[in-house]
This record gives sequence, C-alpha cells and structure tokens, in this order.
Amino acid sequence: MSNDTAPLLRNYAKEKLAAGQPVYSMTVRLVRSIDIASIAYTAGFDSVYIDLEHSGFPLDALSQICMACNHLGVTPLVRVPGLDAALIGRVMDIGAMGVILPGVESADEARAAVDAAKHAPLGKRSLAGAATQLHYRPLPPAQTVRELDDASMVVAMIESQTGLAAADEIAAVPGVDMLLVGANDLSVELGVAGQMDDPGIDKAYLHVLDVCRTHGKAVGIGGLGGRPDLIRKYLQLGAQYVSTGNDISFLLAAATEKRRQFDS
Repeated sequence: MSNDTAPLLRNYAKEKLAAGQPVYSMTVRLVRSIDIASIAYTAGFDSVYIDLEHSGFPLDALSQICMACNHLGVTPLVRVPGLDAALIGRVMDIGAMGVILPGVESADEARAAVDAAKHAPLGKRSLAGAATQLHYRPLPPAQTVRELDDASMVVAMIESQTGLAAADEIAAVPGVDMLLVGANDLSVELGVAGQMDDPGIDKAYLHVLDVCRTHGKAVGIGGLGGRPDLIRKYLQLGAQYVSTGNDISFLLAAATEKRRQFDS
C-alpha cells in the first residue's frame, strides 16, 4: 500500500483479531487517571474496556484514558449501559475505538448499535469534525469517516437465552465485529450463578463459536477470568478476545496476596 493511501489510524486489537491472534483485555471500573493506560500497556494487554454499565465513570476521565491508550497502541473500547445512540456517539467522539453493547437480544438491536457507532453509508452517526483518534488532523470529511469507520469496532454481548437464540442473526449484521459471551449474567439466567463449568455455559460458547465461524466474526470470552483452564479451552476452539478481569479484582487480589505474605 502506498503512503498516500495508508491508513493514519490503526486499531491494533482489531488487526490481531483479523489475523486470527488472541487479544487480551483489561476492564477498567475503578481507576480514573490516565496511569491505567500505562499499566495496561506495561502489563502486556492489547486492549482495555471502560465499563460504563457497572460504574459511575465520568466521561472526561474516560476521554483522557482513551487518548492515552491510543497513543500507546492499547485499543480502548467502552461498554455502554444500553442502546443509547447519543451516548454511543459521544464516547466514540471523545476517543473510544469501539463500543460494547451489553445484553443484545436481536439483530435489530445490533443494527442500531452499528447505526450509532458508524457513519453513513453503514451507520447514522453524526460527523463531529476533526477526530481525537486522528490527533485532530484537519482531514477531508470523507477521509475522516473512512479512517474512523474502518478502525472502530462494534461488539455485541450475548448474555441471555434470548440473545443465544438470536446469535446467528446478530452475527450476520454488517458492522458487528464480535460477539462477546457474558458468562456471568448468562449463568444467573440459567440458574447456575457462577458455575462456569456448567454444561449450559459450555453449550452457549459452542453455539456462539459456531455462528461466528459461519459469518466470519470474532468471539469474545467474558466472565471466565477466574477460570484460565476454560479460557484456554475456548481459545483452542477459535475464540480470540479474552476479558481477563477488572482493575478492582486485580488490585484486591494483589493486595490480599501481599498482606498474606506477612502472616506467620
């Protein structure tokens, strides 16, 4: 590719997924400062996702962390609380490289997420002008749209039996890059809360792997951070994106282990 057509914006996690490589992600719920971007980078994570569903995370802190991650080559995604087009547009405008939509249960919901995250012709997102992801370069609008839409990601979470039943239709939606199985909420709905080796959870993963293979979409592993054996199993079966856990659990585990070192 010649220099004049080479993309200015790269999503390294998306590139790894396209190449069939695993992507390891850290969830951010607690830390509001940009230091978390450097910690994720030094720890070897390919991506972080900032969780607006289960936190009171402010958008100004979200923006700063996304910008820091983009400078380091750590892909910042944002899990929004629900299907709110205005909020999705805002988090994309302030630095996110993609959105994660929880509890997707239909192709229509997945399509609405694409509409909110992508510009025409694929979506309906408003063009904000010079983009933070592009370091505010004053590019022609058509190039800005192309750069942002080619690099951004839309991730649909499968967390219910209804979502599982519609997984094939959801994976078929143009603009959806990945289906992320949320094993925590799914296990609650199945009546086996926290029992990640339950046959129902395994069946869900196998089904999502099957439909994503058919439609050429990536599969994400969620809720299994405490079960590296299961993560390895699903990676071997074709999953790629691994949500390893969040900053709260990481800090608590390290602090607990450090304190135990001083017990007699």
